[in-house]
Amino acid sequence: MAPDLMRRIREAAVARIAAHADELTALDQAIGDGDHGINMKRGFEAIAAVAAELDALPAGPALQKAGMTLVMKIGGASGPLYGSLLMAMGKAMPGDPGSREVLAASLAEGVAAVKKRGKSEAGEKTMLDVLVPVLDAVAAGTGDPLASARQAARDGLHATKDMKATKGRASFLGERSIGHLDPGARSSALLVEAVCDVLEDKV
Repeated sequence: MAPDLMRRIREAAVARIAAHADELTALDQAIGDGDHGINMKRGFEAIAAVAAELDALPAGPALQKAGMTLVMKIGGASGPLYGSLLMAMGKAMPGDPGSREVLAASLAEGVAAVKKRGKSEAGEKTMLDVLVPVLDAVAAGTGDPLASARQAARDGLHATKDMKATKGRASFLGERSIGHLDPGARSSALLVEAVCDVLEDKV
């Protein structure tokens, strides 16, 4: 993966989170601590602040450093979860990834790390309800992988509305968590969309 492509993906992700920070906060105010947007914006601003260091690294180490940055800068559960995702993806990514198979294998490691860190699975109203179907779409390799990933992210996000949360702060609400989108699923969907936007003419 060319350094310029990694830079564009990073910049797109930072911009997308900043643009939707208030929306993420509003979603989290409904069923969580109300700080998801603030925390995510802070974390991705921290990634932007070390852009020069990230640009000097191959894709794998750059992802690992970005993940560690999120762990250190984002409060609550989001930092460890998103940090684990990126660090595991980076560790699994070879120096010159360029194929769907490599991306799928890297994402699989990242998703496994999120499951382990959060002690959760898809279906529990979390970011995994977006990440798992996106992984399945990328791994399947049928049709247009980017279009499939986008659709999987959208479908996974909207499915969380009818779920009862069983993990995190939202789980304390029980049945009252039903009817709300999960903020972590929304931020995951935003990041998937940002990556797909950049890769659209690269795959």
